Amino acid sequence: MESFQDKLKTGLTSGMNKGWSGFIWMLKILIPISFFTVLLDYSGWINRIYFLLEPAMNLLNLPPMAALPLIVGMLTGIYGGIAAMIMLPFSTEQMTLMAIFLLISHNLIQEGIIQGKSGMNPIKATVFRLTASVVTVIIVAQFFHPEPAASTGAGASFSNAKPLIIMLKTWGIETAYLSVKIFVIILSLMMLLGIMKSFNLIQRIVSALNPLLRIFGLDRSVGILWLTASVFGLAYGAAVIVEEVKEGHLTNEELTKLHLSIGINHSLVEDPSLFLSLGISPFWLWIPRIITAILAVHLMGLWQRIKPRKKSFELIQESVK
Repeated sequence: MESFQDKLKTGLTSGMNKGWSGFIWMLKILIPISFFTVLLDYSGWINRIYFLLEPAMNLLNLPPMAALPLIVGMLTGIYGGIAAMIMLPFSTEQMTLMAIFLLISHNLIQEGIIQGKSGMNPIKATVFRLTASVVTVIIVAQFFHPEPAASTGAGASFSNAKPLIIMLKTWGIETAYLSVKIFVIILSLMMLLGIMKSFNLIQRIVSALNPLLRIFGLDRSVGILWLTASVFGLAYGAAVIVEEVKEGHLTNEELTKLHLSIGINHSLVEDPSLFLSLGISPFWLWIPRIITAILAVHLMGLWQRIKPRKKSFELIQESVK
């Protein structure tokens, strides 16, 4: 019988190997995509495509200038979206609607590729998130009566006005810091997961999560993966998912529902907290997104059950003909 020390060593070794593998995989995505995105923002090209989203702002009950923070946030991330929001005269209700949109649909290029590399078509993942953002904001907007924002230059540039070399230095420092953060978190998660597997603790934790997973429409097999992405973020969750997918533990249906859920509802601690400083109610930062994720996964589950029956019905009709 394997001793406690042997189990601990086995778990740590397995976790370290998978953690390093997941970290390298993440860097291959993070570095080129973040570099491309920062160059895009620096070039000012983001501001030139502003007019493309302007008509959609009426649908979202937002003023035309809200398109700029949304574009920046969708192409960069929460920080970029907030940086643009605070530079323009929006009301609290307007910022609330933008916050809900960006909490679901931010950093779409990078996170879309991350989801694509970890088991879901990146285009489908991005379309799901954008659709969820639009529908959620439209519904929440019915509870508000946003006042029109003061007139301002909607096409104002938020790209970095510093010389290119300084911008690249800033990007390098920020990327290095983020890489260290990712390394520590992924390695810790993988080591913890390895130890839990070695001591057969996974099933106990998943069993405790069962009631919550059922509410979210997810299978118990994705419990740890869902919890990782929900708490730490999509990037960290995807790195763990990749290692699980390699072991063949998940079906395509389970993986699709998992990605749909965490695409809408990830980083439940850090991301919403960033908007609290803008005076936005915690209720709107957490509850609508959770409800959207629950409904979306249950609808997907319903579609997955209907689809085989539909195919069978079509085959019967063809055979009759």
